[in-house]
Amino acid sequence: MGRITIWVISLVAWAAAVSGQGLHELAVKSGKLFFGTVTDTNLFGDAAYMAVLNRTGEFGLVVPENSQKWDATEKTQDQFRFTSPDAVLGVARANGQMMRCHALTWHSQLPQFVSAGTWTPETLTPVIEAHIANVVGHYKGACYSWDVVNEALADNGTLRDSVFSRVLGASFIPVSFRAAAAADPAAKLYYNDFSLEFGSRKTDGAIGIVGDLKAAGVRIDGVGLQGHFEVGKAPSREALARVMGRFTDLGLEVALTELDVRHAALPASEDAARQQASDYAGVVGACVDSAGCVGVVVWGFSDKYSWIPATFRGAGDACLFDADMQPKPAYAAVAAVLSKATAAAAGNGSVKVGKAGVGGV
Repeated sequence: MGRITIWVISLVAWAAAVSGQGLHELAVKSGKLFFGTVTDTNLFGDAAYMAVLNRTGEFGLVVPENSQKWDATEKTQDQFRFTSPDAVLGVARANGQMMRCHALTWHSQLPQFVSAGTWTPETLTPVIEAHIANVVGHYKGACYSWDVVNEALADNGTLRDSVFSRVLGASFIPVSFRAAAAADPAAKLYYNDFSLEFGSRKTDGAIGIVGDLKAAGVRIDGVGLQGHFEVGKAPSREALARVMGRFTDLGLEVALTELDVRHAALPASEDAARQQASDYAGVVGACVDSAGCVGVVVWGFSDKYSWIPATFRGAGDACLFDADMQPKPAYAAVAAVLSKATAAAAGNGSVKVGKAGVGGV
């Protein structure tokens, strides 16, 4: 792909981004509930960033990246802080955006009193229940969904080693879901994980979690497929849609909850930029093709603030917008997939148009 072609695609992306036909608007018209992004209060001082975040046609849902995690909300036992996630909710309310809430029981970003505690099943269970009751209760009515249990599986599909699994085995999962259901009966309750998208043993493990919860009469509403991919290594549109179908066939909804597609090395070549656009289009297209996929969340929309460079050495430029908040070829590819789906929905009379809303706190 030549430089002129890249320039033309970038121009198309820019035109789409400022036309009012943003990704959320296109997603809703295609029959999905949202196209959203992660954010948090540490970014709210960047006016250029906020100008994009506040475009509700672009993003109809936001997710607090870190401020609802255990170490942020309950660093000291029974002392809760909600200042930052309340501020994210305030932005969502002002914009008429939904909020997806993240994450309750997770092995990482735990306060010291949890990770280093000396626990028995009898002492750890009420700590989990109290944390979830307080956090979910504080946001009752405000969250479209909660990631109740996050990343509980190892790559081979067995339970990941964590303070929770060491003390409680798999029982921390139903404990968490029961507590969340009691605290907010209206919120959708999700299991969320990475590398479920490939139909692997880890996918099988997540299917097992769903089956165990259902067999025990514990409510689970959805599975989040995180979608952290390297350019050229994302699943095909067809393969990912089949994986989504394995979960929706169980009566669940699914969502792409943390999507990004990183270049393994920078600067990226023109061919790599084209492949990234193709990967994004295929992944979002799988959601389009799956009736039970309710929407897409990108794990940051701008390369300026992506988590990737700090985690994957030498990698980066994983987002739909560049560091100057300009849409990239990948943006145009996603917009094209959603536009095609919107046209198809209009043709068969199934267009859904609505504005997201939030309540609660």
